[in-house]
Amino acid sequence: MAVTPEDLRYTEEHEWVRRIGPTRVRVGITDYAQSQLGDVVYVQLPDEQREAAAGESIAEVESTKSVSDIYAPLAAKVVAVNEELSNAPETLNADPYGAGWLFELEVADAAALDVTLGELLDAAGYQGVIGG
Repeated sequence: MAVTPEDLRYTEEHEWVRRIGPTRVRVGITDYAQSQLGDVVYVQLPDEQREAAAGESIAEVESTKSVSDIYAPLAAKVVAVNEELSNAPETLNADPYGAGWLFELEVADAAALDVTLGELLDAAGYQGVIGG
């Protein structure tokens, strides 16, 4: 069964979101997503400083099975990307909730981020999506 940490928020598109500061979040793909993809062979990350709309495709993960879009879970600016994935895309499979993070987003307002995160799925809600 897929690992679903309780301290994260989730999207129905299989991304996880971890708050790492008052207005900043880190985003990656879930353990379920990486297991469905199979061996990840390439990651196309978004450009830093890019403004992303909620639900917009801003990255891609290519595996031996398919190419999957990664969506911005909220409207924000991309402020960091995990450059390590360029040389070691398999990190997404090995450690999807740790070293395999994809990018960081920043919003202007902490209160708005509170609301947005509250609208995302909690671990139990995500388990319902994946049939866990």
